[in-house]
Amino acid sequence: MIVRTRFAPSPTGFLHIGGARTALFSWAYAKKYHGKFILRIEDTDVERSTPAAVQAIMDGMQWLGLDYDEGPFYQMQRMDTYKKVLQTMLDAGTAYYCYCSKEELEILRESQMQQGLKPRYDRRWRPEAGKSLPSIPHNISPVVRFKNPQTGVVTWDDLVKGRIEIANAEMDDLIIARADGTPTYNFCVVVDDWEMGITQVIRGDDHVNNTPRQINMLNALGATIPQYAHLSMILGDDGQKLSKRHGAVSVMQYHDDGYLPEAVLNYLARLGWSHGDAEIFNMQQFCEWFDLDHITPSAAQFNTEKLNWLNAHYIKEANIDELASDIAIRLAKTGVEVKLQPKLQDVLGLYRERANNLNQLARDIAYFYALPQANVVDVEKYITDDILPQLITLKKKLADFDWGRDDGGAVDVGMLISNMVRDSNNLTYPKIAMPLRVMLTGTTQSPNIDAVMRILGKTETLARMEKYLNQKKQ
Repeated sequence: MIVRTRFAPSPTGFLHIGGARTALFSWAYAKKYHGKFILRIEDTDVERSTPAAVQAIMDGMQWLGLDYDEGPFYQMQRMDTYKKVLQTMLDAGTAYYCYCSKEELEILRESQMQQGLKPRYDRRWRPEAGKSLPSIPHNISPVVRFKNPQTGVVTWDDLVKGRIEIANAEMDDLIIARADGTPTYNFCVVVDDWEMGITQVIRGDDHVNNTPRQINMLNALGATIPQYAHLSMILGDDGQKLSKRHGAVSVMQYHDDGYLPEAVLNYLARLGWSHGDAEIFNMQQFCEWFDLDHITPSAAQFNTEKLNWLNAHYIKEANIDELASDIAIRLAKTGVEVKLQPKLQDVLGLYRERANNLNQLARDIAYFYALPQANVVDVEKYITDDILPQLITLKKKLADFDWGRDDGGAVDVGMLISNMVRDSNNLTYPKIAMPLRVMLTGTTQSPNIDAVMRILGKTETLARMEKYLNQKKQ
């Protein structure tokens, strides 16, 4: 049997982190067993489904690298198929027309609630041997209901949650086609999973209640029942359910916030699944290791600190040219244009060990390409009158020194500063380094200042020093 899994989002919003985890697990399961991963867009909710949401799903899948083998299939383009299956079920007596009006159903519901009963359809239009049905009204367009078994139990061995049993008596005859003929969600899912030969349905546990209904319909169609694996919910950092209204953001928001797809994938893989103590692994390793046995049936909790830690790791490991391309785009969005010098790859080599997201990295290195403006407080604190003579002397030494080439590659600037400190009676390295940081970077935090000076180069270093020294002289 060829493994066939599917990811079937509804395009009523963005692809959020829970949906991305479902897609990842379904994708990995298919990859592990050399099967097929199918993308299906469940867009029958016409009022809420939008082309923008479809595109958001596609963008998220592409950014994460979750390539699909078949699809995307759109349910709204499969209406003829659904209607044929509906007619087959009507002809077989496993579905029937119901002519109840909305008013009748509301009266029934209120009556049941007053009696303390669970509100449910009373099957008044369900055909049974020896049963007389009401007269068909002429002003009501009927819905189609599934003739759910009334006795027995639906059971399945859930690949995550274990054995689940739900009595048929707990379920009513659900509507599978609306009065306008449009098929409903549960029916479309059944037809699609059947016709697409889905062997494992991996989805969120909010679908557990749909599963027995879908199993009954598949049985009515004589279809093979897939295996089901229901993933537990994801909780936010605060322990509350992660949802679109509570902390869940678009997958592409993680891109915008400076995360690498490798980090997000690695983190999602560990969100409710484990392989021993392995924390960091690529997707090839994940697909080799992945199984459904090691998915925890309890809720997984999102941990932003862990995601940031993983992201920092992948920034350090990233291809430097690909990283430079990404950072250049992020800098351009802030109005900073990357120039040929200093070389962006050199700058990133100096800073990427310090960053846990790409936006931070872009902010940290912006001063190499846009003249920074230091905080007045820092200027007054570090570029003081007593250090000014030493800074003037250092600038002269730097100007006279043979840097070899303008990018500073041939000079050991650190040694020059160290020698100056050594030859002075009361000068320390930090005392000269801090004002240099303020003048050159506009901040008090940076890598070793001599490394910064080498990358800035002689001309730019002297120009930035001159700007502050002239201000102090005035």
